[in-house]
Amino acid sequence: MSKRRQFLQRLTAISSLSLAGCGWRLADVRANATNSGRSDQLYIYNWTQYSDKKLLQTFSAQTGMKVLVDTYDSNEVMLAKLLAGGGGSYSLIYPSDYMVQKMVDKGLLAEINHDRLVGLDNLFPQFQNPGYDPKNRYSIPFNWGTTGFLYNSEILKDTPEDWDYLWQNQKLLNKRITLLNDVREVMGAVLRMLGYSYNSKDENEVKQAYEKLTVLKPTIAAFDTDAWQNQLIAGDLLLAMCYSADAVRVRQENPTLKYVIPRSGSSLWTDTIVIPKTAPNVDGAYAWINFILQPEIATIISQSISVSTPNSAGFEQLPNKIKNDVNLFPPVSLLEKCERITPLGEFEDVYERYWTQLTSS
Repeated sequence: MSKRRQFLQRLTAISSLSLAGCGWRLADVRANATNSGRSDQLYIYNWTQYSDKKLLQTFSAQTGMKVLVDTYDSNEVMLAKLLAGGGGSYSLIYPSDYMVQKMVDKGLLAEINHDRLVGLDNLFPQFQNPGYDPKNRYSIPFNWGTTGFLYNSEILKDTPEDWDYLWQNQKLLNKRITLLNDVREVMGAVLRMLGYSYNSKDENEVKQAYEKLTVLKPTIAAFDTDAWQNQLIAGDLLLAMCYSADAVRVRQENPTLKYVIPRSGSSLWTDTIVIPKTAPNVDGAYAWINFILQPEIATIISQSISVSTPNSAGFEQLPNKIKNDVNLFPPVSLLEKCERITPLGEFEDVYERYWTQLTSS
């Protein structure tokens, strides 16, 4: 996936949290970190919108470690940097689910020692043994969500219930819609609309999706993953394909905007935390993961960035208004129609070829 989520803008309450009694001793972290590089520094490679000074300062105050963050806006940018040898200083990275599989296949990730974690059993059962990383051998889930439409309900009186709405209303939507700048999300959505899998490895099916998109292309204002937000709030756009976390947050600024998951199904994603094999401060990495696994922290993160937490204990502490928000926690009947994007090996070149033709024409 591409750019994600404004992170913890209202995280003022976190500074008052104490980690005392949480089951892990910060003094032990400092003492043991000398075996894993500098114990007083922790470098994180993270999504642009996931870095918040208050969160970092709170962790630093508790551990004595200074946290330094470099950011990226897509999984592919992150992976390219690591493969080019530019990731040696990072002890933690935040890849999406499908990218975890790629990184494991390329031998980039250290296997996580669950004996060093406190709070892993706080996760919902489905996140304790995810298909993209069985038994969480290499990753710990950070948040999850869906992909769908955020639209202006004052102008678009009919709910865009499925992907085909875009084609059926091209005249109304002309140059006032955006799709994600993400080949697998966009091609996958159209594949799903046509009755195929998000992860199709049939070139004829992918070609059909491409041909459908060429028909829609004149209507699309841009393939964009982030800039659409202000444009939709201002009324310049009528509809944007987006991630649920962005949708829920933007709706707080303009309640007339509504989010919908297409009824034929969409993508289901999870962002994770991993430790690269080259991590210079492994003990610091485990301290950070344990920090994030605390229910109190998970609760505040979920409320602040408007994401669905994988932390069951954190979920129980959320206000009922949030727990009952179907945009954040959709019904099982709808989630069953959603798919995770999975790596397709060399067949991804087929997607890229059609995507280049679509976006460059």
